[in-house]
Amino acid sequence: MSNIRNFSIIAHIDHGKSTLADRLLEITGTVAKDKIQPQLLDSLALERERGITIKLAPVRLKYTLNSELYTLNLIDTPGHVDFSYEVSRSLAAVEGAILLVDATQGIQAQTLAHGLSALNQDLVLIPVVNKIDLPNADIPKAKEQLINTFGFKEEEIILASGKTGEGVEEILKAVIERVPSPKMEIDKPLRALIFDSFFDPYKGVIAQVRVVEGETPPLQSEITFLGSHAKGQVLEMGYFSPQLTVSGKLTVGEIGYIATGIKQPDLVRVGDTIMSTFQVAELHLKGVEPEQLPGYKTVKPMVFVGLYPIETGEYFELKEALSKFKLNDPAFSYEMEQSSALGSGFRCGFLGLLHAEVVQERLSGEFGVNLLATTPSVEYQFGEQTINNPSELPQGEGIKDLKEPWVKLTIFVPQNFIGPVMDLVQERRGKFLDMQHFGLQVELSYEMPLSEMITDFYDRLKSVSSGFASLDYEFIEFREVDAVRVDILVGGEKVDALSIIVYRPKSESTGRRLVEKLKEVLPRQNFTIALQAVIGGKIIARETISPFRKDVIAKLYGGDRTRKDKLLEKQKKGKKKMKMIGKVEIPQEAFLSILKS
Repeated sequence: MSNIRNFSIIAHIDHGKSTLADRLLEITGTVAKDKIQPQLLDSLALERERGITIKLAPVRLKYTLNSELYTLNLIDTPGHVDFSYEVSRSLAAVEGAILLVDATQGIQAQTLAHGLSALNQDLVLIPVVNKIDLPNADIPKAKEQLINTFGFKEEEIILASGKTGEGVEEILKAVIERVPSPKMEIDKPLRALIFDSFFDPYKGVIAQVRVVEGETPPLQSEITFLGSHAKGQVLEMGYFSPQLTVSGKLTVGEIGYIATGIKQPDLVRVGDTIMSTFQVAELHLKGVEPEQLPGYKTVKPMVFVGLYPIETGEYFELKEALSKFKLNDPAFSYEMEQSSALGSGFRCGFLGLLHAEVVQERLSGEFGVNLLATTPSVEYQFGEQTINNPSELPQGEGIKDLKEPWVKLTIFVPQNFIGPVMDLVQERRGKFLDMQHFGLQVELSYEMPLSEMITDFYDRLKSVSSGFASLDYEFIEFREVDAVRVDILVGGEKVDALSIIVYRPKSESTGRRLVEKLKEVLPRQNFTIALQAVIGGKIIARETISPFRKDVIAKLYGGDRTRKDKLLEKQKKGKKKMKMIGKVEIPQEAFLSILKS
């Protein structure tokens, strides 16, 4: 029987995963008490600043129970809906998971989504009620929800506090006793699942792996990636403690890293399988085709944003930054695009708005690139064509065969906020499916177009529910939609980066709102600027930015009125000339304000 246990921590955002991970590191002596800092595994500056986990983080713990030493491999995961793909990757690499519930808030949307996803992968769940030290903790309610929702027995539920450390020893004991040890198929050829990766300028791509069968070959051996057919070399291997710690080899059941020496980031894909090239050749001689490991789902970007360098000379820096960034975020995608208003840039795909925001902040902070982002849009299907940039959709009113993505929405909300939440979802074209009561909490199920969700829906949901509502969503299918493309003209010129696709009944009000918003953010010039919202050849809204005016008649005193008129006429002609040669600069705030409107 192996003394290895692989487990993950899953929970809703802000239910205390990272704090519990800190206590586990401290109690097992993995990190010295004086070196521990809050949210130690949240290594990104942005994670610390926002107080959320964005990247999964693996770490190896050692713990002695009944005078026997155990190796516990923990993967800390994010909780926000936009990062659920990170959770799916960490669940594929473990046998069990701690399901954490905040005693003050009870089960929330992500708790349910991640818990069900773990059960689908046949993982052992350990229910833990966290934050029991808080004065407003409602332990009986949290227990009852866990029993009713997941069918746990009351004696299985552990009460703990990540902050004070109460109950944490009990969690470690439960992991050892309840989570099965990995299958020890040591005599089979090496097969390791890549669940994450990052780039090192000296060692190339470093793959974070779970060894499922066999053991790693010696240093300098050649390895093969079954999915991309790339070849690499074992330059170094080891485990996380939580920093990289070199070890002689990784054997079946262990979680660690392999430095591959590959300098092309896109050859090492998350979810791919690593084998020894020698063993692959041996299998081929026997006429056997090596099989990739299951347990990984590919992710599909749902929200698209154009990213452009503010200085055109920084185009190649941006391209380089995107290719490196893609390496440790497989859900992010990008391709080149050209805009008449903004020049050369990239159309980037994200899982949601928070994901888009986080990526932009990380690109600016970690790679130092100055970005200008366009309005987000979703992917549409137009006949056989896939459209993720509004300017690709034909103009005009009678657009047929256009389909938009719909999602299934699960909202958890206290009973007294049901009315405002239902009003908000119906206003966004939501279709009611079902309502279930869990004590004082209600679970609402809806179907809704994704395009209605990607702007300010999350913020509005939080404000109408006083911050108590939580949501989870998943893509269902593409459905026909009656939509049109609204273009924005600034000074008579179309700004393609501001074009949006809108549901027709809302197109006029949206166009009006956009030009009003633009009028607030565009700087005034010395000439008049007309702002127009257009569908095909029809203008649906207009605003005018008045020019700065010099008082040309200030020096005149008395005399005939015609002297003033002459000077004003002369000024008018000058303004007209200016307008012909004037070009309006559109600041980044304009794009951001349109996103918020």
